[in-house]
Amino acid sequence: MFGRLSLVFLCLSFIAAPAFASERAYFDSVQGKWSGAGEIIAGKYKNTRFSCNFTGKTPRSVGMEIDGTCRVGLFSQPMSAVITKKGARFSGKFLDGAAGKGLDLEKGRLHGNKLVLAVNRNHLDGQMVANLRNPNQLHITISVKTSSRLVPVIGLTLNRKGASKTSFLKD
Repeated sequence: MFGRLSLVFLCLSFIAAPAFASERAYFDSVQGKWSGAGEIIAGKYKNTRFSCNFTGKTPRSVGMEIDGTCRVGLFSQPMSAVITKKGARFSGKFLDGAAGKGLDLEKGRLHGNKLVLAVNRNHLDGQMVANLRNPNQLHITISVKTSSRLVPVIGLTLNRKGASKTSFLKD
């Protein structure tokens, strides 16, 4: 019995190790200073452009913390997000979560270099995709569910400080 159980745990550790390593690598790569431009691409404020500066950190657990500001013209707004692993999925909060002025981030999964999370606030449902295109570029798209489809409403491309700048590209 003990031999079989040990063999099962050994096999599971080899299966789980690459997934953890890729998760850890993804989140570790978000550490550092990032800046970039974005645009509201649908809705009431369509065509509004903004710029953001963030610092990414990795907490002790698998996940990430992003803190910084976004600016439209002369107006600046603090922005933050915390994403942690709970069981097999990721969850977290944008700003102070749906209970405050932000969004809850739920049911997250990492697919290669793309972290996909459901976003939720009251009657608003949607999706956030954080695509690490290369070690120096992170593209974020937030989409809102309308009827039966997701409509992209915000696009943001962040470049690691010191890396070349790229404009917003749709996925």
